[in-house]
Amino acid sequence: MSNIRTIVLKTALLSLSIIAPINFTDSVPEHALAQPPINLVASTSELMHPDTENPSTQIYDFTMADIDGNPRKLSEFKGKVVMVVNTASFCGNTPQYEGLQTLYELYREEGFTILAFPANDFGRQEPGDNKEIADFCYTKYSLGFPLFSKITVLGDQKHPLYRYLTERTPFKGEIKWNFQKFLVSKDGIIIARYRPSQKPLSKLIVHDVEEALKNY
Repeated sequence: MSNIRTIVLKTALLSLSIIAPINFTDSVPEHALAQPPINLVASTSELMHPDTENPSTQIYDFTMADIDGNPRKLSEFKGKVVMVVNTASFCGNTPQYEGLQTLYELYREEGFTILAFPANDFGRQEPGDNKEIADFCYTKYSLGFPLFSKITVLGDQKHPLYRYLTERTPFKGEIKWNFQKFLVSKDGIIIARYRPSQKPLSKLIVHDVEEALKNY
């Protein structure tokens, strides 16, 4: 009888060990650094089955218009650690441009860059056209990292890039506000997501960028 109870207990524990990682992946907090990319892909079935409207399964599959309207393939950033951020010129978080520029300057020589995508989805805080946005960003913050044309990151008109980021990665969920950040590994896997209020030079983000430059 004792042997039977032991076998049943071991079977239950084995079942829990198999189920637990799957549940954990679905509940990763947006501020936490993700597990190694191979585990994320293996435990996130949706990444293995792209939808018919947008079959892209990596950030490198997208071509985006830069702030001057010129097409720019994101595949040019292969091999770099990338931070993707939706921005706005008249937001309480707008001063984060300064921190983003400093973060970029600190780590660009090691293979880090930032891709900024202006959007007017929250509080109408990016009302200008691309020229006005560029004048503001380059004059006030002297941005050195790539700035792209204004897009929509929320709702029915959401750009396919942001549909991918918010629906087809381990960090699902609509963009909450301006300056939501995603961290992308050197091989194009989304490895972290940060709330809009998380400052670019916070210990968490600096740590995650350094780890991604070292380990991925």
